[in-house]
Amino acid sequence: MNSIDMAVKVLSRDGLIVYPTETVYGLGADALSEDAVMRVYEAKNRPLGKPVSVAVSDMEMLCAVAVVDEAARAFIDRFLPGPVTVVLPAKSCLPEVLTGGTGLIGIRWPENEIAIAIIARFDTPITATSANMSDDIPPVRPEEVSVPYDYLVDGGELPGTPSTVVDLTTRRILRKGAEWEAVEAFLETLQP
Repeated sequence: MNSIDMAVKVLSRDGLIVYPTETVYGLGADALSEDAVMRVYEAKNRPLGKPVSVAVSDMEMLCAVAVVDEAARAFIDRFLPGPVTVVLPAKSCLPEVLTGGTGLIGIRWPENEIAIAIIARFDTPITATSANMSDDIPPVRPEEVSVPYDYLVDGGELPGTPSTVVDLTTRRILRKGAEWEAVEAFLETLQP
């Protein structure tokens, strides 16, 4: 069994995987399973009111979990897949705990073949939070992972620049990370 199949097997049993992205190592769980999501919060020692993003493998999956208007689609077409997290209105299929009660969900569409392969094979969004305790430095190498997990997919050393987080409902950058200057310039073109 290869590492992708093994990761999918763990995810299908509400297990936790550590997987590479184009930024840092992520902690993945079945984003549609409340039990699996709660394990992520426990593993990271993350307060329940703090939202957790999800990762998708394609536009169809993204549209299945979030409301995407024309402006959001234009932004997504420009920046995803890539090191940007888009915040959009969540659809009811997602456990409410993921949104932290905001009704909004952060979505990553990673530009990493391993991450995409896992999510596509699993055919369900997975959590996309860094594989570290809350407020610790996100891991760029497998040995830096500081949270409990069931399976780790080694993707070598990763770049380490966190994703830029953009709220597409307000068209504001919430966290400056990779490519934030390009994101900011593009958001200005979307202003009414």
